[in-house]
Amino acid sequence: MRAPKKKRGFKGLFLVLLLALAAAGYLAWRHYTVFVGQPFSGLRDDQRISVGKGNALPQVLRRLRAAGVTEGFDIEWQVLARQLDAAGKLQVGEYALKNGMTPGELLRNIRDGKVVSYRFTLIDGWNIRDLRKALAKAEPLTHTIDAMTDAQLMAALGHGGQHPEGRFLPETYLYNTGDSDLGVLKQAYAAMDKVLASEWASRAQGLPFKTPDDALTLASIVEKETGNPDDRAKIAGVFVRRLAAGMRLETDPTVIYGMGTSYAGNIRKKDMQTDTPYNTYLRVGLPPTPISMPGKAALQSVMHPAPGDAIYFVSSGDGSGHSLFATTFTEHQANVNTYLARYRAGQAKGPLVGTTTSTDDATVQTPAPAPAGAAKP
Repeated sequence: MRAPKKKRGFKGLFLVLLLALAAAGYLAWRHYTVFVGQPFSGLRDDQRISVGKGNALPQVLRRLRAAGVTEGFDIEWQVLARQLDAAGKLQVGEYALKNGMTPGELLRNIRDGKVVSYRFTLIDGWNIRDLRKALAKAEPLTHTIDAMTDAQLMAALGHGGQHPEGRFLPETYLYNTGDSDLGVLKQAYAAMDKVLASEWASRAQGLPFKTPDDALTLASIVEKETGNPDDRAKIAGVFVRRLAAGMRLETDPTVIYGMGTSYAGNIRKKDMQTDTPYNTYLRVGLPPTPISMPGKAALQSVMHPAPGDAIYFVSSGDGSGHSLFATTFTEHQANVNTYLARYRAGQAKGPLVGTTTSTDDATVQTPAPAPAGAAKP
């Protein structure tokens, strides 16, 4: 007996629907598998996406679309987020978007908080004014210290009453969007504190330092006086011997620091004869504070100065940054004359790099990353 035509028609329609659903499911699966491994295209490598506090995946997806990410349907992103256990675990921060990244890579980054990091490099020999200027230009740092005095700055760091000079270690520091300039300085302060303590603990015996701060101050001078790294420990040795003998340090960078913002590139004889707490031509011993931010190598040099008898040095004047060292004033005078001859010869060809010395009326100085100088009797 034949089945009624209506029943046979229903079965046929049902079979067609099943086949259609199966085909649709297969196509959806195929599209999804392609989406999961499909790299982003058409993006700039400097693009970013921000995830705010309380943001859910739909909000992040809207930002992705606005940034130019066209890959995948929203439902596919939601399925992938569940598979990666990222749904509901999106961490706050700024994330990189770049060509070649896959949806899975981006979601894992957001799930794991792999935010974009920025770098701030504190340069050896900077003073606190240099450091403040550089921080003011750093982006995307949150700027909080611009209106603070140095005293207020140190109080905000938890070190009220301390002078800021020399207290921040020259290094490269990482920060994220939303971090503040004060946060970077906290990193740099802690780094200097740690390095100074370590170097002090391993210092050579018999050094003329009463405290780690004394060594920090001398290291800041050595940092400014060193034109070639090979001479750093020798220069430290000269200053250590002068301190031990009760001689004045007589170093130009301290005079320059004492001049403050009035320094315009040259120091004259009258500047050397003007008394300030930092004028080591007039005052015996170390200046009251560091004059720059010394790097680790400068700290090591004053904790382990090179042995020898030299108590004078002057720039070689040959553009190498090296210094000429002497044990007697007569020998030192000959070295100064060598420098002056090279300087004058170089004037006709162009300025020598990294040279500083004293003449009758003025200190002749040409630009250099770390000026070299002369200790005098």
